[in-house]
Amino acid sequence: MSTIQYSIVVPAFRENGNIRPLVTRIFGALSQVNSPVNPHEVEVIIVDDNSRDGSVETVEGLRREGYNVRIIVRTTERGLSSAVVRGFREAQGDSMLCMDADLQHPPEYVPAMLASLSPTKQFSLGTRYAKGVEIDEGWPLYRRVISSGARMLALPLTSASDPMSGFFGIRKESFLKARNLNQHGFKIALDLLVKCSIPSDAIAEVPFSFGVRSEGESKLTGKVIVRYLEQLAELYWYRFSGLIIFAAILVFVLFVLFARALLSSHGGLDNKVQQK
Repeated sequence: MSTIQYSIVVPAFRENGNIRPLVTRIFGALSQVNSPVNPHEVEVIIVDDNSRDGSVETVEGLRREGYNVRIIVRTTERGLSSAVVRGFREAQGDSMLCMDADLQHPPEYVPAMLASLSPTKQFSLGTRYAKGVEIDEGWPLYRRVISSGARMLALPLTSASDPMSGFFGIRKESFLKARNLNQHGFKIALDLLVKCSIPSDAIAEVPFSFGVRSEGESKLTGKVIVRYLEQLAELYWYRFSGLIIFAAILVFVLFVLFARALLSSHGGLDNKVQQK
């Protein structure tokens, strides 16, 4: 039996309708003659937030059919980011990939994403903003605007072209370096890029065409957007806290010097008035 080298983590909540096509398409892509990754070295981990929608039974059926997939059902935790972290912690592979369950991340890109990870490329990013890549016409305009705005706000934190992407991979040795991950944040990829200190030359970008959800409901809500803004504030402090503190001290010192100069000047004028 082959040793597991690659782990695909899929956070899910009420995604039973998508699990079977997702898993079968993943292994179908991996089984192609031109696939750079051996399907027998890959496991799929579904991290489910206690959906109770038949997902467990679907995974059990897939396992009986020979697919290397397992499901972790969480009953006391909730949220996409914490689900990804849980899956990465339990993954057997040294190269780990995260993708959505809703088929918006086409499984046919999985072999290229996994193969792009290496000791020199510690992070793999499925990007929607490469030249020639098109987003599905069915994706709503407001989603495009939100995605572009969120991406622009993250530019000072990373050189990655699409840090908002939920289709990404990371090597386990880099993941284990992360400290204080925000498991309630909106975008775990951005958190990992910053807190694992991934340099620009260690990021492999794989262009992919973003699809539309075929089953289930979108998880994007106003509350999620607020959490993203809170996450951005935390990451800005994490990355630039030293600079912010230095700037504050510098402003304070300049203020003190200015105040002293002003007082000295004022005192000199008072002395001249008294002499007259």
